[in-house]
Amino acid sequence: MDIKEFVSGIKRTNLSEDEVKNILKMAGIKTTNYLVASKEDDVDEIDNFPVVMKVCSPDILHKTDVGGVKLNIRQKDEAVEVFREMQNKFPGEKVLIEPMEKTGVEMIMGLIRDPTFGLSIMVGLGGIFTEVFEDVSFRVIPITRKDAEEMISELKGKKLLDGFRGTKANKNAVIDMLLALSELANILGDDVSQMDLNPVFARENDAIAVDAKMILNR
Repeated sequence: MDIKEFVSGIKRTNLSEDEVKNILKMAGIKTTNYLVASKEDDVDEIDNFPVVMKVCSPDILHKTDVGGVKLNIRQKDEAVEVFREMQNKFPGEKVLIEPMEKTGVEMIMGLIRDPTFGLSIMVGLGGIFTEVFEDVSFRVIPITRKDAEEMISELKGKKLLDGFRGTKANKNAVIDMLLALSELANILGDDVSQMDLNPVFARENDAIAVDAKMILNR
């Protein structure tokens, strides 16, 4: 199944995180490996710790705001306890379980449909502080490698990607992810209304989208 076929089969407006990450994987955009647990026995499949556990539902896009994310779970008993807590708090919803990823320079990338310019791509620095720093750059898709380089050069925090005070972030990996996201936008076309990859960890050897949201035009 290709990306367009996968998305066309979804009739909802909001996607769950596993659906978005499935699309990212198909598009060649690095993201986390994950397990979706719907029953307690599924937790037994975890073979590496520490992990993150998140409520996984198309109806809950802002998981952190509602207490739907637990970090740094280090053993099986704790994972079972967190699963039970989430089942009680969010009845009927699944739980996404993924490794605790090594952090890096926190970034945000995304797609947004501008009423004037149409589908546009954005990149910024800040992770959870993006709205505070307001350090973002936009372009109409599709973008070239030069466009992606210019977008990064426009960020006030660009020095963080250049090794400022010992930070180690792979700028080329960030540029490659922006280009892959632009290509994904071309494939999705009118199907996509908005997409957020936040945070993206820009690390020494790669860049990885740790959390992802998508809203479709339906």
